[in-house]
Amino acid sequence: MPRADFYLIAKPRFSERPLLLVCELARKAFVTQQPTLILTRDFEQAEELDELLWSFDEDAYIPHQLAGDDDDADTAVLIAPPGVDAPARPLIINLREQCPPSHGDRVLEVVAADPAAREGSRLRWREYQRLGFEVNKHDM
Repeated sequence: MPRADFYLIAKPRFSERPLLLVCELARKAFVTQQPTLILTRDFEQAEELDELLWSFDEDAYIPHQLAGDDDDADTAVLIAPPGVDAPARPLIINLREQCPPSHGDRVLEVVAADPAAREGSRLRWREYQRLGFEVNKHDM
């Protein structure tokens, strides 16, 4: 059964910079050797995340790149803005307002603390349930 985990941001460290939580999740995925696809809201967010993955922890090395290159299949973490085709991977971190059109075994939803983001996450929660996902919530 596929699984969707919602990470609801509450801690100041992540509420001020939600993409730090995405970096932490990508690091965990890399350490456990789970090929990961990160779906960003837009190209600007994809570039910001690309830069942050290089700098958020000086001791962390997470092989990553923006999707769309010939070596996508060999890269541990792919970052895909809308309009860029990237194959589904076992783990997807979704930052978009809608559920991914295709999915692997697990989807992670990072939900900011503001009420508008929470409302959209409720709709995605119900959609995952409708699709037969096991759905979980984690307060961060």
